[in-house]
Parts: sequence; C-alpha cells; structure tokens
Amino acid sequence: MKDKIAAFISKQTCGNLAATDEQGSLWCFSFFYSFDETDFLLHYKSSFDTRHSAIIGRNPVVAGTVLPDKFNPLQIKGIQFSGKVLSFDDPLAEKAAAHYHHKHPVALAMPGEIWTIRLDYIKFTDNTLGFGKKLIWER
Repeated sequence: MKDKIAAFISKQTCGNLAATDEQGSLWCFSFFYSFDETDFLLHYKSSFDTRHSAIIGRNPVVAGTVLPDKFNPLQIKGIQFSGKVLSFDDPLAEKAAAHYHHKHPVALAMPGEIWTIRLDYIKFTDNTLGFGKKLIWER
C-alpha cells in the first residue's frame, strides 16, 4: 500500500495546498514539488513575501491534493493529504533544496526558499484498482 502511494506521488509534479489564518479564513495555492519517499516529505519553493507563506509561518498545519499531471477521467487517481510545514532548521528539511532542485533545476534561477511538508495522513483514491478504491497511509 505505501509503495503504491509513493509511486503515484513520485510520478507527479504539482499539488495544491490549503492553509488557515488566525481568523479561520482559508487560502489555497498550487505548487511544484519534489517528493522524498524515504521520509514522506514534499518540498516546494516559495517566497517569504507571499500570502500563503505568511499564513503558514503562523500556522504550519496544512492540507492539500495531488492529481495526475495528465488527468484521465476514466481512471481517476488522486491524493488528499494533511501534514505540517516544517521549520527551516528542522533536521528533516536540511536536504530540501538539493532534493527540490534535482527535480526542478530551472528553479535555481528563481528567488525563493524551499519549504518542506511532513505528510502525516494520505488518502489515495485509485479507480484502476476498482471503482472508489482508497488506500490510507498514516505516519
């Protein structure tokens, strides 16, 4: 089960993330990521001066989705997840930049920091395994 989930996340490149501010208002954004399947971490690049970075800086609990890069409505697959954005000095985040830029080398030319999401819960829907088939992974 864990291998199927990791294989799906590794093959994709883009996700969506939702964060909540102090007033309980939600804010979503899309991001390109790299996936560390050893520790189940997503790394993405963003600047400190974005609205979502400001929100996450105050409340690092997030939820998001990953869909196939090439969507096929007859073979629905997708990830729903929850987790926590780690601080930049967290030991799990120390290799984030190298990991991210290995997958997205063009991002070296863009400003921004590499952020790390520790995935804590994943629900993987995969209709190729049977209609409505769901696989669950929890840390």
